[in-house]
Amino acid sequence: MRCAPTAGAALVLCAATAGFLSAQGHPAPPEPPQRFASWDEMNVLAHGLLQLGHGLREHVERTRGQLGALERRLSACGAACEEPRASAAPPNVPASLFPGGETAPETLRSLQTQLKAQNNRIEQLFQKVAQQQRHLEKQHLRIQNLQSQVGLLAPKHLDHRVTKPARRKRLPKMAQLVGPAHNISHPHNGGWTVIQRRQDGSVDFNQSWEAYKAGFGDLQGEFWLGLEKVHQILGDRGSRLAVQLKDWEGNAESLQFPVHLGGEDTAYSLQLTAPVASKLGAITVTPSGLSLPFSTWDQDHDLHGDKNCAKSLSGGWWFGTCDHSNLNGQYFRSMPRQRQQRKKGIFWKTWRGRYYPLQATTMLIQPTVAEAAS
Repeated sequence: MRCAPTAGAALVLCAATAGFLSAQGHPAPPEPPQRFASWDEMNVLAHGLLQLGHGLREHVERTRGQLGALERRLSACGAACEEPRASAAPPNVPASLFPGGETAPETLRSLQTQLKAQNNRIEQLFQKVAQQQRHLEKQHLRIQNLQSQVGLLAPKHLDHRVTKPARRKRLPKMAQLVGPAHNISHPHNGGWTVIQRRQDGSVDFNQSWEAYKAGFGDLQGEFWLGLEKVHQILGDRGSRLAVQLKDWEGNAESLQFPVHLGGEDTAYSLQLTAPVASKLGAITVTPSGLSLPFSTWDQDHDLHGDKNCAKSLSGGWWFGTCDHSNLNGQYFRSMPRQRQQRKKGIFWKTWRGRYYPLQATTMLIQPTVAEAAS
């Protein structure tokens, strides 16, 4: 059995399967043609790895608890073991436990040192397991996002005849980034709903996942409407997102573009068409577009493999790889001198650049009427 070159985890699974068949004395099956792992196979594999991560974490926590209990018992015994023992071992205690006339307290201290060293190793293992689990959760979410993007494409038979879509609501046609959008000062007006407003820094936007899901702030001032509310408003329909930006020199910019917002099972992923994603500064864009999961400091779903964008920057956002935009960043009333500090601010890269903190922003959504299937 020869394993096709594919994703690393799938290759490990293939090799393990081949080893099992060989150990059982079964003849290897004929080599199938090389192919990529299917979505279902990757889903099963990702789910299995997640379960493995959870199991390892539980084992480490249980072992650490047992070692802690043993250490407490040894510490409690320390008071009773203060008197040095004679050169001969105490009654009923093997002399081999005290070689060379070693006293009981010295033996106790040696055991405590070994326990602490073991506890440190377990702590390191626990951190590695937690890190791997976060990576696995990110990969699992990326698989779901890719599936949702593929689902937007028309399915085809092997004979290349296009089948009729099964009553799928299609996204609205691509439109250029145009403006201006109506300047709405309250949540509902003419079919538009304001979902975010930044203007004076009166509200802290460095909030948790649950806060961004439920919403926070003051509707008459700065606020975030809430991801779940926005998803309920839009449902499975396509929509338009309007973004209004203002800098500290009085300049303003308004953008509108079609989007599709997924539910919590996709981390409220914002799906952009390929032309829009390119205009917004995305570098790696597939023909089916770009899917950006929402991410916060306590729920890391961004597309940056080894960094939590929300922790590195500030606030919750559809970060992607951390550098295209963040309208929920830290509010600065004056320009920070340090570039490292400026990157935590409110920015829109394709307008005023990556390190210019904006003065005010407003985000609005409007559901669009789905086109009938042809």
